[in-house]
Amino acid sequence: MKRFLKDMRRFLPYTKYAVKSGLKTEVASSHLSWLWWILDPILFMLVYWFIFMVIFGQEKEYFHIFVFVGLSMWNLFSKTLSGSVKIVANNRAVVTKVYIPKYFLILILQGENLFKMAISFGIVIVMMVWSQVSISWNVLFVVPILLDLLLLTFGVSTIFAHFGVFFNDLKNLTNVGLRVLFYMSGIFYVITDRVNEAVATLLLRINPIGFLIDACRESLVYCHTPNYWLILLWFVVGLALSVIGIRTIYKNENNYVKVI
Repeated sequence: MKRFLKDMRRFLPYTKYAVKSGLKTEVASSHLSWLWWILDPILFMLVYWFIFMVIFGQEKEYFHIFVFVGLSMWNLFSKTLSGSVKIVANNRAVVTKVYIPKYFLILILQGENLFKMAISFGIVIVMMVWSQVSISWNVLFVVPILLDLLLLTFGVSTIFAHFGVFFNDLKNLTNVGLRVLFYMSGIFYVITDRVNEAVATLLLRINPIGFLIDACRESLVYCHTPNYWLILLWFVVGLALSVIGIRTIYKNENNYVKVI
């Protein structure tokens, strides 16, 4: 714990700088620059809206916001996790020359994706105002829900980053797993409307991403109170995974340079 706090004080300024630098580099060669961070989720939302509202006749109220919230949260999780698998090898030039705790590479990646999600949620607010969505005190649950998402994403990503150093096939397996999880998380459909109650309950309890997306929608858009006990449970799980991941990286990071 003492080492972690010391490293946080030492490397946090670099992390902030690296996040800003990474975001600037990402759009440096694009004519639309940062506008892509707005257009990308909107265009995907329009595609899903057309497919499920127009073609399949989905009748969910505020479906455009429903999809947009799901995509925004999913993108933070999936892009951070998939990017973390080979993050040590991809930053070989850095980790072989200077010391930096390897989980800071994940914090940098997650920081970039968090910034994009913040832009997306800004668009969500605009959509809610435009669509005259009612707001209740349940909107306060969005804060712990997003905290759960960040902790779980970081915790799982640190563990995958460790094993990704030693197993080259993990990247492909992760991509397949993310595709399956995407369809299990109700990004563009209401889980409770599409499967029977027993299966829906199981999916929302064992799949934290599906649960957090559903809980965020319910509290933010539909004025419902989410299951705060599950929110607390996944916070504890996310914290435990983060501790395990950080300890694993500290214990093995000297071996990473030998492998990559």
